[in-house]
Amino acid sequence: MPKRPERNDVLVIIDIQNDYFPGGAMELVGADAAGQVAAATLARYRAAGLPVVHVRHESVRPVSTFFLPGTKGADIHPCVAPLPGEPVVLKHYPSSFRDTNLLELLRALSAARLTVCGMMTHMCVDTTVRAAFDLGFAVRLAADACATRDLSFAGRTAAAADVQTAYLAALGAVFAQVAPAAELELP
Repeated sequence: MPKRPERNDVLVIIDIQNDYFPGGAMELVGADAAGQVAAATLARYRAAGLPVVHVRHESVRPVSTFFLPGTKGADIHPCVAPLPGEPVVLKHYPSSFRDTNLLELLRALSAARLTVCGMMTHMCVDTTVRAAFDLGFAVRLAADACATRDLSFAGRTAAAADVQTAYLAALGAVFAQVAPAAELELP
């Protein structure tokens, strides 16, 4: 049996769900490319025998237009489909920690470092990475395994590429090591 790394690294995959892909109810810019990188990252973790946690969002607010319970859009995308035994955390808020068992699950795995990928960078990924940092985890963010969308405010629109750059830069300043997935070495 291979020796388990001293410093457990857990891959956390956030909201890579059908509604974010082409044809979905909330299509993101670059979802297919980010999904492919996330799938390759997932394959690396599985091959190394490292733990993986999937996070899936269901919208329960009455005004929700995507991730509706019981719809195909709320299902985890096939590119990162969980295997039997891989935990799936169900959430209803942007933070993967709010009102979920994620923290308890990570503690049970003796996690010290989280490697994160997912969608939307500016919302659920950002919120979860900041919360993980506040909870004392070392966090790494696979920049090319995340996707977002254009955002508008006060009559101005920021292109998805600019939104992505701004959020990755902010997270990388304090909260996480931000790099392309291929540069994030396994323990």
